[in-house]
Amino acid sequence: MQQLDATATRQPASRAAQPLYSAAIIDAEGREIPITEQMIQQACRELEQSLATQSHPA
Repeated sequence: MQQLDATATRQPASRAAQPLYSAAIIDAEGREIPITEQMIQQACRELEQSLATQSHPA
């Protein structure tokens, strides 16, 4: 009986090539859109600007 090398039977990790998302939004067409760090940072900037405008009216 021939013994196989352990590395010969390993399957490549398919998730390693794809980023793992923990949150997503569903667009008007039903597509799942991952929420990225850039999207969160943009939302935070917009919120900060909105709050600054509300507390210091021109």
